[in-house]
Amino acid sequence: MTEMLQVYRCEKCGNIVKVVRGGEGDLVCCGQPMLLEPEKMTDQGNEKHVPVIEKTANGILVKVGAVAHPMLPEHHIEWIEVRYQNKLYIKRLNAGDKPEAEFCIPDINVKAREYCSVHGLWTNRA
Repeated sequence: MTEMLQVYRCEKCGNIVKVVRGGEGDLVCCGQPMLLEPEKMTDQGNEKHVPVIEKTANGILVKVGAVAHPMLPEHHIEWIEVRYQNKLYIKRLNAGDKPEAEFCIPDINVKAREYCSVHGLWTNRA
């Protein structure tokens, strides 16, 4: 059974799926069940992944980690998203970009998530 906004990944090909409506059954890719990406909330070791949410003049800024996350082709943040009042805002990132995204949202009371190409899904609430 899937739930809305869960993130699943195929271990074989790397496909990533975000559920837009939950339902019965399992998600399958490449002939095998996809893996549910757990939302991690606590940094471990030297890598910093937990989103940091800051108020700006234009809205909010979400930075990945208290120390900027690497943005290399083999290890980078793929996307940052913010949930605010039943709306979902997403910014896709590429290697070489800054690991941050600004959203024109008037309130800092949001939930932010980001996806690291190596370490998976991370979340924080302001």
